[in-house]
Amino acid sequence: QVQLAESGGGSVQPGGSLRLSCAAARHTYSVYWMGWFRQASGKEREGVAAIASDGRTSYADSVKGRFTISQDNAKSTLYLQMNSLKAEDTAMYYCAMERRWRLTPMQALRATWYDYWGQGTQVTVSS
Repeated sequence: QVQLAESGGGSVQPGGSLRLSCAAARHTYSVYWMGWFRQASGKEREGVAAIASDGRTSYADSVKGRFTISQDNAKSTLYLQMNSLKAEDTAMYYCAMERRWRLTPMQALRATWYDYWGQGTQVTVSS
């Protein structure tokens, strides 16, 4: 059973930056997608960015050019570098992992495909 734990959330002013981390324990899969999702109050969970085991990435249009997803396989850690943050980026951010499906980059931004989820880390962007 894969266990995911996010960290790095916090409060930041508009235009600021944060880096989220997700440590994956008991992760032994060689083919997978890992993703970052977010859920704002009163809204549905949405895909933000995803990265495959082979390095392919996928981003939501709303974060392209501002967010960067990466992974450190040696540390079994997923990252999300968030720059130029906006108030509308405020949400609970979750990392997730799937290892059953051969997803396309577009599919990888859909939460329904993912098997394992972390508890989330709150990001608040406010002046």
